[in-house]
Order: sequence, then structure tokens, then C-alpha cells
Amino acid sequence: MSAQKSILYPLVAVLVLILIPVIGVKLGLSYFFAVVVPYAAFIIFFGGILCKVINWARSPVPFRITTTCGQEKSFDWVKHNKFDNPFTNGQVAVRMALEVLCFRSLFRNLKMELRDGPKLSYGSAKWLWLGALAFHWSFFIILLRHMRFFAQPVPGFVDMLQNVDGFFELGLPQLFVTDAVIVAALTYLFLRRVVVPQLRYISLPSDYFPLFLLFGLVLSGIGMRYFFRVDIVKVKELAMSLVTLKPTVPEGIGALFYVHLFMLSVLFAYFPFSKLTHMAGVFLSPTRNLANNSRYKRHVNPWDYPVKVHTYEEYEEEFREKMKEVGLPVEKE
Repeated sequence: MSAQKSILYPLVAVLVLILIPVIGVKLGLSYFFAVVVPYAAFIIFFGGILCKVINWARSPVPFRITTTCGQEKSFDWVKHNKFDNPFTNGQVAVRMALEVLCFRSLFRNLKMELRDGPKLSYGSAKWLWLGALAFHWSFFIILLRHMRFFAQPVPGFVDMLQNVDGFFELGLPQLFVTDAVIVAALTYLFLRRVVVPQLRYISLPSDYFPLFLLFGLVLSGIGMRYFFRVDIVKVKELAMSLVTLKPTVPEGIGALFYVHLFMLSVLFAYFPFSKLTHMAGVFLSPTRNLANNSRYKRHVNPWDYPVKVHTYEEYEEEFREKMKEVGLPVEKE
């Protein structure tokens, strides 16, 4: 598939998804988009993630296949890299924390280029790490800020987080830093796939679709906050009714809210069947969650079963005369 089609198809799909709730609300299907779709997305999300995790957990990992980037523990006079080559479970926990919170392996990423000569050159590639870190942390903070719609009273840490996020106090309503950062991060991640020829060549519609879906989700949320009027009181009333399993749909919330909610529901439902499941998979990755202590502890495959073997002694006993005839050396004359 050409690069243009790989971009165009998911873009058209997301535009169609945006039109669906707009048309549906005008046709009087507010209850369907406010209640049925979010509940269905919630069930698909958690059911899909649970099935994925169970399948991963049931996959046999008989050997230590830890990915390492540093010196393994050996002699006392050889410096051991504890977090790139963990030896204990505690060191594994620190390594996992650095991986999940700071994307440490992505920080170590290098880019490879052919330059004059031609020469194979390696260089730092920190922009991808920075863009990914900015997007994930911004998205996480925005999710936490939205907890104010699902709890009464609002938890104290949510108010504190909102005050820190809007500490610049720009504009009215107050500008949140994460709103600007997540748009910039998504734009970078999209342009990176379009501008870099190697990435554009290997990018599929399944790589662009989540980006466009996230753009729709983020831009509709920003539109509700800064440009178009949405009744926040009614939004919280709907959110609290969904949480308490007593759904009621207030009148006059606004079509843009239904677009935002529908985008979120599609993202949740799509999540377990996409590459986005790396969020859960990283914790079950044997290349990350195992200690590299094979030199100190013998790891026996628990799935091994008795196998009939043919030893060399038995082989020579069987073919000794024929081996002698062709001049092959034998241990016993």
C-alpha cells in the first residue's frame, strides 16, 4: 500500500467516526451515544486487556532471555551495571520503574545513517524519546484531571494537579500546559512518520489510525474547553450517573461533547486489538521482568520431559566396524 493511502484511509475513517455521533444526536440517539457506547467500550477494553494478559501469562518462558545493555554481575572487581543488567528482583523492579516512567530503553536509542565514504554512522536519537515521554505523561495527567467528573467530592490531588498544570495562568479559561504539550507531541509523532523516508515506507494504516483518533479526541476536548460552550455541570451529572450505574442523559450538553465521548469510547474499544496494548505488555515481557542471574543459578526448563537419547558410546558400538572400514577413528578397537 502506498504512503498516501496509508494516511488517507485512517484519516477518512476518523472523519467518519466524528460524523457518526453528530448525526446520531440530531436523530435523537443521545442515550445510545451517552450510555450504551461508553459501557460497551468499557467492557470491551477491560475484557480484551484481561484476555491479552491471561494469554501472555500462560505463555511458557523456560529460559532467562533478559535483554541487557551493561556489564553482568561477575567478579567483585568488575563493576556491575545493576539496572541495565539486573541480578536481583529488587534491581529488576528499579529497571521496570525506569522503563515505565522514564522510557529508559528509548532514551538509549540510536539512529544509524550512511554518510560520506560511505560510512556507517551512529548518533543520538533523543527526539523520539522526548516526544513519546511528553505524549504519555501529558495524556496520563489529562486523564487524572478528568477524575473531577467522576468523583464527588473531587480528590485533593486532582485540584493540586490542575493548579500545577495551569500555573502559567494564561487566558480565560485557564490554559493547561498539558493541552499544548500533547498537541505538540502528537504533531511530532505524526510528522516523524511522514517526513522520515524509512519510517514512511514501513508505516501502515494501523500506525496512523491511533494518531488520528487521538488527534480527534484531544482537539475535541480542547475545543470544548477553550472555544465552544459546553455545560460542565451537565457533563459531570452524566459522568456521575455512569459511574453509579444509574445513567441519566441531561438535555443540552452539546454535540461536540458526544464527539469527544465517542472518540474516547472508540479508542478504548480499539485498544486491546492494537499495538497500544504495550501499556500492559511491558510488565509481562520476559526481556524486561527477569533477573539475569544465569551464571549464579541453574535454570532448568520445567517443561522438559524424558527423551530417549543415542549416546556416542552406543553409536560407536553400533557402527564400529563400518567406521573402521572407512578409516574413521574409534575409541575402542
